[in-house]
Amino acid sequence: MLQNILNNKLRLVQFLFLVLLLVLIRAFENQLFYDPFLDFFKKDFAKLRLPSFNSFQLFLGLLFRYTLNTTLSLGIIYVLFKEVMMVKFAFVLYYFLFMILIVSFFYIIFFTRENHNWILFYIRRFLIQPVFLLLFVPGFYYQKGNR
Repeated sequence: MLQNILNNKLRLVQFLFLVLLLVLIRAFENQLFYDPFLDFFKKDFAKLRLPSFNSFQLFLGLLFRYTLNTTLSLGIIYVLFKEVMMVKFAFVLYYFLFMILIVSFFYIIFFTRENHNWILFYIRRFLIQPVFLLLFVPGFYYQKGNR
């Protein structure tokens, strides 16, 4: 019983530490990542022209941030469920979703003529925020409960 309580306390500390790291990524986003869209999307961006940016730097910034969020999210999934197969499955999902989102993001920027700022906003949101974690944890919890 005492060992079970200690294990749960350790898991809680690990979970809180990983969540704190996610919060720190958000708190220091201006210093950590190249992203001219940070300020752009804080304004009334619906009708504005896109800001000027370096495509390669933007890609690397988005990749770096997505990788950090994914790594911490996978850590959280492992701490919560203690199943390596679940983490591997989540990793594949994260990789697949990144490919779809990043291609969509740059396609809209470079190949569409209309103003798609709202679509860019939401695609970018999935790239820079740990939104998938909020979707995967309940899904994995439900899946685990139905086995």
